[in-house]
Amino acid sequence: MLSSARRFFIRRRYLGWTSAAGVCLLLICIIYVLSTGSWEAPKLRAVANGKYADLKKSRYENRNRHKQGPGEYGAGVFLQGEEKKNADELAKKEAFNIIASDGIALDRSLPDVRNPACKSVEYPKDLPTASVVIIFHNEAWTPLLRTAHSVVNRSPPQYLHEVILLDDASYRDRLGEELDKYVQDTWPDGVVKVVRVKERAGLIRARIAGAKAATGDVLIFLDSHCEANEGWLEPLLARIGENSSRVLVPGIDAIDSETLEYSKNGGIAVGGFTWSLHFTWSPFVPTKWELDQGFGKEWQPLRSPTMPGGLFAADRKYFFDVGAYDPGMDVWGGENLEISFRVWMCGGSLEFIPCSRVGHIFRSSHPYTFPGNKDTHGINSMRLAEVWMDEYKRLFYMHRRDLLKQDMGDISERKALRERLKCKSFSWYLENVYPEKFIIDEKVLAYGMVRNPGSNLCLDTMGKDEKTRFDIGLFHCQNGASANEVFSLSQKNELRREEACLDSVGAEGSKVSLNPCHGHKGNQEWRHHKDSGVIVHVPSGKCLDVSGLKSGDSVQLKKCNGGNDQKWTIEHYLDI
Repeated sequence: MLSSARRFFIRRRYLGWTSAAGVCLLLICIIYVLSTGSWEAPKLRAVANGKYADLKKSRYENRNRHKQGPGEYGAGVFLQGEEKKNADELAKKEAFNIIASDGIALDRSLPDVRNPACKSVEYPKDLPTASVVIIFHNEAWTPLLRTAHSVVNRSPPQYLHEVILLDDASYRDRLGEELDKYVQDTWPDGVVKVVRVKERAGLIRARIAGAKAATGDVLIFLDSHCEANEGWLEPLLARIGENSSRVLVPGIDAIDSETLEYSKNGGIAVGGFTWSLHFTWSPFVPTKWELDQGFGKEWQPLRSPTMPGGLFAADRKYFFDVGAYDPGMDVWGGENLEISFRVWMCGGSLEFIPCSRVGHIFRSSHPYTFPGNKDTHGINSMRLAEVWMDEYKRLFYMHRRDLLKQDMGDISERKALRERLKCKSFSWYLENVYPEKFIIDEKVLAYGMVRNPGSNLCLDTMGKDEKTRFDIGLFHCQNGASANEVFSLSQKNELRREEACLDSVGAEGSKVSLNPCHGHKGNQEWRHHKDSGVIVHVPSGKCLDVSGLKSGDSVQLKKCNGGNDQKWTIEHYLDI
């Protein structure tokens, strides 16, 4: 028999071996977790997925169940009396009708606005998985959660890997513990997760954080006031599954900021930009390449020079390989054009996918603050221009001379990225991706200030919104300090801005308006005679005239007389 001391020694040694084995097992588990990003072992995860399989199936199959109530099937909610008065007052802060939103179910039904041809498209069964990343900062409760509900309910569960609600340091009531509890109770399968940053990152850096937290094959970024519609996910995943270097934008439907009505238009447009580096919408006109490739129909993928920014999908690995976002950009502004130029110039492509529909509340203003009240759009755009636009950055600074002495931060890493990826020139981008883009000072007859020497008055847009029609004004010539006074005389004899042309009915004494260029001459055709100085409206034969006018008035047309009030010079002559 073993002595008591001997037995004690053996037991101690056994316990030591057991403890050591336990520590080793724990280390193995930790290493596994760090490498997979999951606290669940594969077997437990499979059990969990099986446990919630019925829930996921039911959630998806019942997404279109018949419902009644305010806002159902995308209907608008129209308030009256005191309720409308309160809503209007709150809209000053929220920039949308929060009372109408709060009265609509978080999982409301929507009209299927897809082109009928989209409904017959069959997608592969084996598609990549999606991580949907939704950034929010002090977003109102109902639009935020309606976004999450719409994504989960209208996404086939086998393709929806996760929905990440990334909180960019919100301090609004309900967005802390109450949001955590709601998410846990509503989606016990864990498909929706709340991830928080410790301090305000701004939209751009918050998206980088959200992308790093994601583990699905494809990243899909949505704003926190969207509603994903029927069949929205598969077209995006299938297109990226074919080519991982495609960056895709769904068809974006307007959700009215006052009534929350979901637009039934179902139309499509593509993206452009102004030389002041703001995004613009452009009507879709198929290029010869698209027609030759069998594309060009409104329901097929559409190549686009730029994207609006808030809603897009990209292969997760490709997103980081091509440079993600510029982390030197602050908060918001310019990042959408930067990634658009970069993707195209560095070998990728950008497309709108009309068969994927997502609604978006277009607010008239930002309901949140910009730290330091900085001109983040301007400084971010300056970084973009310096890294990607080569000699064409001159056209940006033509609009933003005030930025020439601003500190934009270090851009050496972004320039090194461009070099490493062997990206093409911005000239290549303009020639191959956006050949229809009007370049103010290239392939024109003249450009710059259009000046009447006798009065020192120049044609001037007076800072008005060029998406609207208005009369062209006169203002003291600013000698290049104001982009409002930059015009071009095109080879088509249009006196124009980037997208709008001088237009007139030609009556004696009539004003001259700025209207969208149509390219068919007519009331938009002008002739400038450099020797005599007159600018003649070809259809009427009348001349631009400043007689009896002062700074702040609108320029007029009068019968040509060759007087000083009808003599003009254009700042730079190229071919006239």
